[in-house]
Formats: sequence, C-alpha cells, structure tokens
Amino acid sequence: MSATLLGTLTIGQAPRADITPILTEHLPAGVECIHLGVLDGLDHATIARRFPVRPGEAVLTTRLLDGSAVILGKSAVREAVQAKLNELEHVGCRTIALLCTGEFHGLGCGQAWLLEPDLLVPPVVTALTNGRQAGILVPLPEQMASEGAKWRTLARPPVYAAASPYNSTPQQLTAAALALKTQAADVIVMDCMGYTEQHRRIVREATGLPVILSNALLARLLAALL
Repeated sequence: MSATLLGTLTIGQAPRADITPILTEHLPAGVECIHLGVLDGLDHATIARRFPVRPGEAVLTTRLLDGSAVILGKSAVREAVQAKLNELEHVGCRTIALLCTGEFHGLGCGQAWLLEPDLLVPPVVTALTNGRQAGILVPLPEQMASEGAKWRTLARPPVYAAASPYNSTPQQLTAAALALKTQAADVIVMDCMGYTEQHRRIVREATGLPVILSNALLARLLAALL
C-alpha cells in the first residue's frame, strides 16, 4: 500500500466536487486519495431518520452528491464519523483529513495521522490575527453559539455572521460579509469546508478584508505532511 495514501472524510457524500479541487491543487504529485462520506449511499429519508435534529442540539450542514444541502443533528454524526475513520484506516490510509470544521471530541485513529480542522484552524487564525478582531462566517445562525468554543484561543472574542455555502445567493453572502465588517472585523474566517474560492472572492471584494478559507488552509497543512 502506498505510503502517500490519503483518506478524506466528509460528513456529506463523497466525492465533494466543491472541496476536492482545492485539495488537489495543493497536494504533492503521486498522492493517492480515498474519499468517503458519512452519508454515502443514503437518501433524504434515511438521512433524516438516522441523523435527526433534536430540540436544543447542535447542528451541522453538508452537501449531497445531487447538490442539495441537509442539516444534521451533531451527536449522531460523531459516531458515524468515527466509524468511517476506522474504515479509512483499515484500507491503508496513513493520513486522514476530516473535511468538516465542526468541533468533535474524542475522535482518534490507531496509527493514521488524523487532521481535524477544528483543532488546526483556530490556532493558526489566533497566530495570524495577533490580537486583531476576527470575524467568523458560519453556514447556520445556530452555529454561532454551538461552534464558538473552539475560538477560545483568540485574544478577542470573535464576531459572527451566517450564510450557507450551499444555498445562499451571492447577495446573501455579501450581506453577511458586510455585517462582519460593520462589527469591526479585521479578518474574516470562512468556517466551513463547503466555502469555495469563489465564495472567498465575493467576500474579499465586498469587504476589502483578508479572508481565510478553511479548506485551503487544511490543504496547505496536508501538503506539508505528504
């Protein structure tokens, strides 16, 4: 088995046509990839039954192969994520990237090197901002609270706005970006793997601020390992 076998895991359905081109752009030549998704092979009814959103529970949103977006209850997703990580390691992946910026606790692999964006992106952003005001763009308004703990390393509490990468219009994305600028953000972090370079350009052009794209940051860190 190749030593450069990379596994990627999305909480949606794989392969992710919006994310994999960003990874491919940065990965070294010769890296083989196996892409899995928590929702692979599941229809909407099965997804709703297996990953229900319960009152008061944290939620996640992701993309299916047909381009539609779904909202998932976070607690049910965590168990499925660990099972898929085990599967990727079993087939020989020695480096695995989780393609979700949601905060999970207790994930692990036996031998594989696991890269979790919720553990990687916040410290990098903390170092880059160096006390400046960070603006966090999330897909869903509910995530402003549920995903906020991972930004505790920032010197200043972040400000938030929401716009889904899956079904927001460019105008809605622009409005969310300008809301962050109005809240005195010095830099904007696109806190979802579903945001693309096109989304980053829209936000950059609307605000004139530096914009950090989480999946591109993850891709650069992966490139350093492989």
